Amino acid sequence: MELKNKRVLVTGGSSGIGLALAHALIARGARVVITGRRRSVLDDALRSLDSATGVCADVGSPEGRAATLDQAIQTLGGLDILVNNAGGVRAGRLENTTEADIEQMVIVDLLAPVLLTRAALPALRASGDAMVVNVASGIALVGAPFYATYAAVKAGLARFGEALRRELKGEGIHVLTAYPGGTDTPMMKSNRAGPELGFSREPASAVADAIVAGIEANAFEVIRGGEARAQMIALNRNDPVAVDARFLTLKSALEEAVKDHSAL
Repeated sequence: MELKNKRVLVTGGSSGIGLALAHALIARGARVVITGRRRSVLDDALRSLDSATGVCADVGSPEGRAATLDQAIQTLGGLDILVNNAGGVRAGRLENTTEADIEQMVIVDLLAPVLLTRAALPALRASGDAMVVNVASGIALVGAPFYATYAAVKAGLARFGEALRRELKGEGIHVLTAYPGGTDTPMMKSNRAGPELGFSREPASAVADAIVAGIEANAFEVIRGGEARAQMIALNRNDPVAVDARFLTLKSALEEAVKDHSAL
C-alpha cells in the first residue's frame, strides 16, 4: 500500500507505539488522526507531531467510539486505514485480579476494536484500498503466566483479524495483525521484568517502523522479537511441555516482577 495521502485513524495514539506509529505514518505522507483518553497527554502528543488532529475519547465506550469515528471521518474526509492500537493490561495471578480489571481488558483490548472496526467498515469500503491494523501482542502467540486474561484478549484480537481478513478478501480491505514484544512504552513502566525473564525491550519507534513496513507490503502479520521469539513460537507449537518447564523455573521471579504491572 502506498501511504502518501492515506487517511489514517490511530487509536491510543497519544503515547507509546501509537504515537510512534503516528510519527512514522506522517513521515510517509499519510494524514493522521490520533485518539487518547487524557486531554493533557493527547495535547502533548499533538505538539510533538508535524501534522495531526486529535480526538479525546475513550474507545472503550459506545459514545467514545462514535465520537472517535465521526470526528476522524469528518476531519479526514473519509478513512483508508484504521489502526486498533488502544489497549490496557493488568498482570498477576488470575484469582488476585479483580473482576473490574478483567472486564476492562476484555472491553478495551477486544470488544472495542471489534466494534470500532464494524462501525468503520462502510468508510473503509468507500476507500477502495483500505486496511485494518490490529496491534496484538507477542503474548498472543506464546501465553505467559500471570497474563492469562491479557493473553486471551490479545489472542482473540489476532484470530478476529485473521478471520476478518478472509471475510473481506477481494473486497478492497486488507487486515494486518502486529505482535509487538516487550516495548519501551509508558504501558510497561510498572513491569519490572527484564531480559532474564523474557522481557527484553525495544524502542517504540522500531515497532512502529516494522508495522509501517508491513502496511506498505500488505503483510498478513508483523512479529517482533527476532530469532529468539521465532524459536519460542516454534517450541511452543512443537513441544509445549518444554515451554511449561522453562516458565516453571522463572515463575517465582516473574510473579514478583510483574505483580504491579498495570496500565488500564
